Amino acid sequence: MIQRVRQQERIEREENGRLVEHLDNHADLNQRSYLLVGSRLEALATVQKWFHNLLNQSQSPTSTPPVWVGESFDELNLALAEGFTNAVRHAHANLPSSTPIVIEGWVQCRRIEIRIFDQGEPFDPDSLVEPQPGTLREGGYGWFLLRRLVDEATYESAQPEFLIKRLFASESVHSIHTYVTSSHADIERICNCLKLVKIA
Repeated sequence: MIQRVRQQERIEREENGRLVEHLDNHADLNQRSYLLVGSRLEALATVQKWFHNLLNQSQSPTSTPPVWVGESFDELNLALAEGFTNAVRHAHANLPSSTPIVIEGWVQCRRIEIRIFDQGEPFDPDSLVEPQPGTLREGGYGWFLLRRLVDEATYESAQPEFLIKRLFASESVHSIHTYVTSSHADIERICNCLKLVKIA
């Protein structure tokens, strides 16, 4: 029994050593990508495919996603889905389905950041009351789910002028579902940003 425990500890030390070495060797990892979609729930599959591609877009050593992402992928994918559907159902509920939602994904060696930009009425997450366990009610769980899935979840005013600079300077912008931004005006109307962060 003692030998088995020591063997397991040795294996864990070796795995941790490989993880640290991998992170150190990929310290220059810095991938950023953007997705523009209309305000349609049908776009969710495309949003998740884009995120999967962001994490696997290159096989080169300096851009391969860090190994810890695999352990966190399901949580990140679910958080992205929750954030996107909230933008469609709530923020853009009274806006045309062609209203763009901009998603920014940023992968670094020890951090992944997803930002979802919308044009809806701002709300204060601190004003929400978390439903009690065992109570049944329609809606109201999304924000609290997000906070459990990621290390940092914030909803704040956007700065569209900085988004425009990053967006139009990037070589990695994808536009889906017949929505193609033709001017800065579409992005200038963005007023909110949901930021989701996962840290290794």
